[in-house]
Amino acid sequence: MADRTGTITAALAGTIDIGGDLPVNRFGFGAMRITGEGIWGEPADREECKRVLRRAVALGINFIDTADSYGPEVSERLIAETLHPYPEDLVIATKGGLLRPGPGEWEPDGRPEHLRAACEGSLKRLRVEQIARNRSARWWNSKPRARSGTSDCRT
Repeated sequence: MADRTGTITAALAGTIDIGGDLPVNRFGFGAMRITGEGIWGEPADREECKRVLRRAVALGINFIDTADSYGPEVSERLIAETLHPYPEDLVIATKGGLLRPGPGEWEPDGRPEHLRAACEGSLKRLRVEQIARNRSARWWNSKPRARSGTSDCRT
């Protein structure tokens, strides 16, 4: 979408409230594909991935979705390396609850100790003290799990 000057901006798509209290532009960025093949390892062109992240924010994207399992850990590290210190209105949501034994492989792990470790790792990689929206990626799996849904994650 473009405004009257022809400038494309995510704000033109309107806003939504995440959880009823966290307004973000309706058009966000999913950071799963800034990793290697099979959502595994480093991307083939790190600098291009960083350019894409910077451009997304420049275009008004103020919501980025990622997960500790993307890479694993690669997506969160790239986001921090590229965008930290973050713009005040940028919201980064992350997920935990999946193990990655190899490329294209995803194993649910909803055990509370795993979710806690995933949250603490995300805090460090993203270089933040709190993650306003942290979600279990697969809270419906058959392994023991913590309470489902979104939760605050803090140091």
